[in-house]
Amino acid sequence: MAASSSGRLAGICSLKDKISLGYSNVFCGSFATSACHHAQPQIKRKASPQLVGVVGLEIHAQIYASTKLFSSSQVCFSSPPNSSVSFFDAALPGTLPVLNRRCVEAAVMTGLALGCTINKRSLFDRKHYFYADLPAGYQITQQRLPIAVGGRLSYSHLVGRKRNQVVDKNVRIKQIQLEQDSGKSLHDSYRSQTLIDLNRAGVGLMELVLEPDMSCGEEAAAAVRELQLILQALGTCQGNMSEGQLRVDANVSVHRPGEPLGVRTEVKNINSARFLARAIDYELQRQMAVVEGGGTVLNETRAFDFKSGQTVPMRDKEGLQDYRFMPEPNLPPLILYERETVPAHTDPRQVVLVDQLQEQLPELPRVTRDRLVTTYGILPEHSFTLVNEDGLVDYFVGVVQQTRAEPKKVIGWVLNDLLGLLKQQCLTVSQSPVSPNALAELLDLLEAGSISSPAAKLVLQELWKGSGKSAKHIVEEQGLGLMRDRSEIQQVCRRVIDSHPDEVSALRAGNKNVLNKLIGQVRKQTKGRADPQLVRAILEEELSRPPFHGETT
Repeated sequence: MAASSSGRLAGICSLKDKISLGYSNVFCGSFATSACHHAQPQIKRKASPQLVGVVGLEIHAQIYASTKLFSSSQVCFSSPPNSSVSFFDAALPGTLPVLNRRCVEAAVMTGLALGCTINKRSLFDRKHYFYADLPAGYQITQQRLPIAVGGRLSYSHLVGRKRNQVVDKNVRIKQIQLEQDSGKSLHDSYRSQTLIDLNRAGVGLMELVLEPDMSCGEEAAAAVRELQLILQALGTCQGNMSEGQLRVDANVSVHRPGEPLGVRTEVKNINSARFLARAIDYELQRQMAVVEGGGTVLNETRAFDFKSGQTVPMRDKEGLQDYRFMPEPNLPPLILYERETVPAHTDPRQVVLVDQLQEQLPELPRVTRDRLVTTYGILPEHSFTLVNEDGLVDYFVGVVQQTRAEPKKVIGWVLNDLLGLLKQQCLTVSQSPVSPNALAELLDLLEAGSISSPAAKLVLQELWKGSGKSAKHIVEEQGLGLMRDRSEIQQVCRRVIDSHPDEVSALRAGNKNVLNKLIGQVRKQTKGRADPQLVRAILEEELSRPPFHGETT
């Protein structure tokens, strides 16, 4: 990339740190050119508008179901190659599709959660193209009349130097459609051959088409993370991107405000929100460099190379590809009902009720975050962390309900100490050896003044070992209770003073900061059991006395 482009990217990063709530969209979408040279006189001229980015997404979400969209084959990520393939999945002649009701319900629930209009009548189509891992030579999808249209995805992301400013954004949803997944091609470069695994062929997908309402990689990544949380809350998709359960195609272009949209490129099959942000930002910079250099952006499909951080060409799109869409002859229109519109004598197992699914919608992540902030008085950025970690909201609420400690104190222990331990050992919240009840008991001891904060952290480490002992038992067994005997603390303080003559001299010479070091030494020797306020008072008292004969002054 050219040097000016690198400078432009640095300008973006510095601008993003200064984003305010009202103007984040301006800076995220406007990629400033190199900084002005203030030492040189500026010539006033009519500057051309800055190039801005335009980003739209196509998201393929694998439906959480035990069987495939049109067959009874089991869906299992880790099953041996070609072990979950029915005759229909392999496209054997004479086989017919049977629509999976669970997949239809998942698509309807997703559409309702995103405020879409649910089409009571939708159609299936054949999309023809050749892939070695697509046995039939076509994909069954919903091109003409999808199951849901319209809607909006509301998402938030944190900006600012401390990442503590919440910016709320919206992106329009064009449509949600049901379709089949293809199989998987495994390329063996050593033997110069390609192997085909059809386990994934026919797995149910929801394709969510998002309008080009975003302007940079950060916005796109935040939108995908929010959608991931929504799908997981609904139970319609597990959203594990590393297993291909959520895959994103990004349509990226640049243009000047007021002018028509530029030529777009499509970056295919991105399976990480972090990689998505990097891929989009790189592609925006690449296109801006091309346009500013007088070149032409090609309409092409590109892939993201996460090792180099660059997008690379796959194939051009200059020639219009003819998918030869046609109505799927083996599937009738998909009809959905409300309770009052169900025909008489209809088998309830063959009917999907939209209003019934509406009533089953759970609390969505955005509502959960707002409730946590309102109910417990925690910071908005803390609510994001709680919601983003599966099971952490219930853990936090469980601790709060069982302890006398304020929620603002509880949140620090949950996010900093407990979550830190979980991350160190790559454990989920459900695998935590410290239960909410155990942490609540520990915080009660701390709140009652029975132990100090450093001692509480030692107790947490013991609880983490999973010995089954209670926090109170550990405190008594290891003698971690708060020291309140003044004479005992005084003896420790005197030992510290005697063993640190240089610090004592510096303190008496006027360096008051040294006192904190002495306090730390006393607390270290008492394993954090000494009351810090009492320690400070005793040290100040001892050091205010005249030095003994022979003591360094």
